[in-house]
Formats: sequence, C-alpha cells, structure tokens
Amino acid sequence: MDKVCQYCQALKFRNEAAGMCCASGKVVLSPLPAPPEPLLSLLTGNSDDSKLFLQDHNQLIQLIKRVSPRLQNDNYQIIIKADKVPLGEHAGRFNAPTVDEVVVIMDKMNIKQYDPNTGDYRNNKVSSMNYYAHRIMVRQHQDNYILRYGQLFHQYIVDMYAKVESERLRFLRLNQAKLRSEEYIHLRDAVAGNIDGNLNPNDIGNAFILPSSYIGSPRNMQEYIQDAMTYVRHYSRPDLFITFTCNPNWEEIQTLLLPGQQAIHRHDLTARVFKQKLKSLIDFIVKYSIFGITRCWLYTIEWQKRGLPHAHILVWLKDRIRPEEIDQIISVEIPDPLIDQELFDIVTKHMIHGPCGAFNMTSPCMENGKSKDRLTKNIVHRLVLN
Repeated sequence: MDKVCQYCQALKFRNEAAGMCCASGKVVLSPLPAPPEPLLSLLTGNSDDSKLFLQDHNQLIQLIKRVSPRLQNDNYQIIIKADKVPLGEHAGRFNAPTVDEVVVIMDKMNIKQYDPNTGDYRNNKVSSMNYYAHRIMVRQHQDNYILRYGQLFHQYIVDMYAKVESERLRFLRLNQAKLRSEEYIHLRDAVAGNIDGNLNPNDIGNAFILPSSYIGSPRNMQEYIQDAMTYVRHYSRPDLFITFTCNPNWEEIQTLLLPGQQAIHRHDLTARVFKQKLKSLIDFIVKYSIFGITRCWLYTIEWQKRGLPHAHILVWLKDRIRPEEIDQIISVEIPDPLIDQELFDIVTKHMIHGPCGAFNMTSPCMENGKSKDRLTKNIVHRLVLN
C-alpha cells in the first residue's frame, strides 16, 4: 500500500477510491482501545497459546473430529441426549432452540458527518457502510485489533454487511414514492389484467420495488444481461475468454499479513489486492492493445469455496482472430528457462497438472486406474479446430 489518506491516514493502493476509508474526511471516529490482558497478548503474541487461541474448542466439534475418521460411510446421525449434563457446563448448553425465530440486535448510528472544509459537524448521519469501512482499514501508526481475530473477524464482516443491506432495504421501503414505484408496468398489469373479476387488488399485497441501482436485484441483473446481449447482437461472439484467478501467495498479500496470519484470515486484503490486479489486467488488454484494438469487454467476479475470487472476462476485438494466429496468443509449451526464467517458474508452479497416471497412481485425480478429470492427454503437434 503506497497511498495514505490525507484525512484519516488510512493505507490504500494507488488506484483505490479516495473516499473508501472515511468518505473523504466526512467520517471521523476515535481509535478503538486496545483489548485488555490476557486477550491482547493472545492476539499479538507468537506463543503456543496464541496459535491455539480462537480455534474451535467446542466439545462436540472435537468429538466429531475424533470419531469421523473411523466412520465407514456418510450415513450416520449425531444424537444429543437431553437428559445428559455436559461435564462442568450449564445443563442447557446443548439444548435445541425452542422457537423458530432469529433475533438480530441492531444499534442505530447517531454519528454526525464532519465537514473537513469548515471544521463543523453536519446534520447528516454517518451510514453503517461508511462506519464499518472506516473501522476495518489499516492506518499508519495504529494497530487495528479487529483484523487479528481470524474467523471471528469474518463473522463480524458478514454480520455488519447484513446490517448495511438492511439499512439500504429499509430506505427503499420508506422511499417508494421517490422511486415512483406506482409507475412500474408489472404492478399495473396485475391490477388491469383482472379480466374475469376474480382478482382482488387487496390480495396483491404491498409490492416494494428495488431499483436497478440496488446490486443483486432482479432489475439490476436484467440490466446487466441486456447490456451483455447487446454486445453479442452488435459484435457477434466474443474473441477472447479469459479467466483470472486470485493467488493467495501474491507478494502484495503476503507482505501485508499480520504476524502469524495466513491469507485465509484476511479476505478483505485478498479482495482488495485482486481488484487492483484485475484493473491492471483490464488496462493491459484495453489500453495497451496487446491483442489488438478492443471494441468492448465485460467481466463477472465469482468466489470459490476457499474464499478466493476469480473473474471471467469476455473481450471483443476490432480485428477478428484468425485460426493461424491462435498459436501466437495461446501456448501450451513450457517456456525456455534460459529465455524467460520468471515465466518458466510461473508455468511450472501453477499451470502443470500432476504427475498422475503411471507416474503417480496415488494422485487425487486418479480413480480406477484412470484420471477422472481426463487431464492426461497425448501430445499433438498441430492445432485442430472443430
């Protein structure tokens, strides 16, 4: 991180938005106090106790971990006897819930925005998104202890994201008049389409319209689909399909991890680094025209089960790629280490499967003496298109 916010001293990457940390000086919060002992030593130390801290010590989880390797199949049940009292624990610790309700406690923000130009506080309130974005940033000469809690930090992020989304949805529900929701055609059709008179308008219920600016809403997804199909309608099929995957061993991630942390402990960091590298890749393709002049492009970001993001990119070029040019773009050969040692190391480390087959029958992809992924292919000396 080589950029420092002039207002809150947050560390950011060069191309990150100026207001992502403190809304350009509008959010002013006091630093969180240091945790009390012995919690502080457990969070910041490198002792054996620190390494074991925050790991799962639940008695049931430990029992399942000990017993599961001995099970012959997955057809089993876990039975908790209600008349048994856990040793040294409260009698109702393992009791099942008695009601089908989930209680969420949400505190209301009452923090005023700060005007960095006048030095006065405004009547506008700090939103939940700006508040929690400010809390999880890394700042100069400050130790953000929230980032040290491992999986508890992940739970904190998920819970606060749910709170932010609830705040947005509540705003949309209370401001339907500003969105002119009564003008939406589907609601009009539901009332005007009552041809046989059997439909009672009172049975339709209260329809709350989500605008296309709300990420993930039906209109938002439909808008993206229509934009993508417009490219296909005007420019036919795309020329390039590129998959870009996050690597947790990137230097930018490893150097910013706190002592004792792994990349899996900092999903905020991996997401930010991945976003910056994705921007650089798009600029490399579009602005520098390494594959030719680009007409248009689009991409979507997905998350793997391991928590690592990856992007699928479609690129339309002005000049179509001819069959004889494919070998100039795609190569399945191992680079010559004498010509490009760095590229050779990358390919041999990340892009070679195996060995499997007769060389390694215990490879994870082997099943009944064959590769279940059909990754063992014969070498061909010329490209065949079908």
